[in-house]
Amino acid sequence: MEKNKGRVIKGLGGIYDVLCEDGQTVSCRARGNIKRTDDKLFVGDFVTVSTDKDGSVIESVFERKNSLIRPPLSNIDYLFITLATEKPTPILSTVDKMTAIAVHNDITPVIIITKSDCSDLCNEYRRIYENAGFDTLVCSSYTNDGVDAVRDYVFSHLTDGKIGAFAGASGVGKSTLMNAIFPSLSLETGDVSKKIGRGKHTTRHVQLYAVGNGGFLADTPGFSLLDFERFDFFELSDLISAFPDLCGHSVNCRYADCTHSGEGAEECAVMRAVKDGLIEKSRLASYRELYATLKSKNPYK
Repeated sequence: MEKNKGRVIKGLGGIYDVLCEDGQTVSCRARGNIKRTDDKLFVGDFVTVSTDKDGSVIESVFERKNSLIRPPLSNIDYLFITLATEKPTPILSTVDKMTAIAVHNDITPVIIITKSDCSDLCNEYRRIYENAGFDTLVCSSYTNDGVDAVRDYVFSHLTDGKIGAFAGASGVGKSTLMNAIFPSLSLETGDVSKKIGRGKHTTRHVQLYAVGNGGFLADTPGFSLLDFERFDFFELSDLISAFPDLCGHSVNCRYADCTHSGEGAEECAVMRAVKDGLIEKSRLASYRELYATLKSKNPYK
């Protein structure tokens, strides 16, 4: 029996495509003991595959760096958080939740603002996230402005096995942008519903595509919220570190146990920084919304 290490690059209907270290891609099922565990296989997993005369099977799964529950994707290095200037109008608290979860899970968030030709608010959104310290790219798949810069960024950062995933509300143009960057992918795209102003879901499964210098790109279904395994297990005291732009000011608060969730500017250095224009108001508002959510789920923490 031959054994090989590889990475799951596609999973559909209980059949998994695994890219092995020898460069071969094999299609196989998982052993029954893997199917029966809560740790089901995710695209992005490193696995051991055994092959004999009867075919190939996944024997074991290596420990993950991080993982999403919906869509099932693991070992992510970059999260390309995509928002449109309009149609659909971005919900900044949703964007900020994704950046916080990414930072907490050791994933680098990158902001991509699409449909730059549609609204004058583009520069405002750009300012917010550049001031928060995140790499921020602006583009329009319609006019092609900025698409080359996004392509260059993706190629230069997704190297040596790193995984990048596009995420954001459905209809913001993720698949359209990915098709513009990588025409060979031919991803399905969908229009924005006129009734609800939200996009129709077009991506039905997660698949990794080889890009750049040994990296992988995953398109994710159009979830406005991504479910990371450990979000509900955030300690309240850990939340501030998931907002790097707030965290740098928090050390100057008058009291060590300052929660930055309602204290005035005299006591809270974060609130003071907002008043001084050093932190965006929307970022503090998002932090406080997440803090309230976590506190309601963990009232004694």
